[in-house]
Amino acid sequence: MFDGPPLLDLDPAERRARLRLARSHRVGPVTFHDALQHFGSARAACRELATISDAHVAREEKSLAALGGQFLVIGDAGYPAALATLPDAPAVLSAIGDLGLLSRPTLAIVGAREASLGGQRLASEFASTLGAAGFVIASGLARGIDAAAHRAALDTGTVAVLAGGIDQIYPPQNRALHAEIARRGLLLSESPFGTAPVARAFPRRNRIVSGLSAGVVVIEAAAKSGSLITARRAAEQGREVFAVPGSPLDPRSAGSNSLIQDGANLTCGSNDILSVLGLPQTVAQSIEKPRKTEDSTETAKVLEALSAVPTAVDELVRRCQVSAATVAEVLLALELEGRLERHRGNCVSLI
Repeated sequence: MFDGPPLLDLDPAERRARLRLARSHRVGPVTFHDALQHFGSARAACRELATISDAHVAREEKSLAALGGQFLVIGDAGYPAALATLPDAPAVLSAIGDLGLLSRPTLAIVGAREASLGGQRLASEFASTLGAAGFVIASGLARGIDAAAHRAALDTGTVAVLAGGIDQIYPPQNRALHAEIARRGLLLSESPFGTAPVARAFPRRNRIVSGLSAGVVVIEAAAKSGSLITARRAAEQGREVFAVPGSPLDPRSAGSNSLIQDGANLTCGSNDILSVLGLPQTVAQSIEKPRKTEDSTETAKVLEALSAVPTAVDELVRRCQVSAATVAEVLLALELEGRLERHRGNCVSLI
């Protein structure tokens, strides 16, 4: 799927020089590749540009190995082929986990950190069905959509790309998930070991998420979401962009809807993705049809008035012309069934 220059068998001296060059100050990925082209090798480039010693690299390599990890240097046979074709491909990746996942077809699922329960459910369903179809699921280990996709893909294969060093747990609430992916999936990081995540590192992380993947699925992205950066980089890299539509009244869907307006593939289920990729449509659609109910007339009125758009409870009482107690009873039943999400301002929506 991704044709590019063949990966080399690096000799140890050149490999160590590439590590030194990549970790040197003011040498980013583009500068790294320009230096290789200009000087002909990392060993030659290091004589002019390297700002760290071989011992520095050895210390980082030892720290990474203590966690069961290793470096993937561009040119290594195990370096991801999909990334090797990019002009700003990471020179070095720290990796912990199952490197075999990098040889399998991959799709990225990204979206809002403050995702709705419905959005998280969709992320889980997409990750499960696409995983069952043979795809590894890549994401950025953020809260919300990312975390839901990773969890659902643990059994079938997931890759988490981190903005900070591979040993840095961010966000803290994903500590257990970070450990589980290290054990059952794969963690990747371009940042040096011990580096705390900073704002400028997240867009760099996003290009790796998209670069690893045949396409990027966006679920619930606000107008200025980082997920839109991932989608933009995917388009620049020649990857497919898939966006799940949402209500125009929900700000969490403003970015996703704008992607569709700009030409992204409108996506309502996994079969839409498989169709675009030219693969057999053998998995169930992710977005379920609304459930039918045999409840009472009053319950039916409340259900009819509810939607995926948050609605004030007081407005439901007025619109349905039933008692507040009845509305509260119906909402509680829906919540216990996992069909209702509560929002600030005493608003509710269907999942």
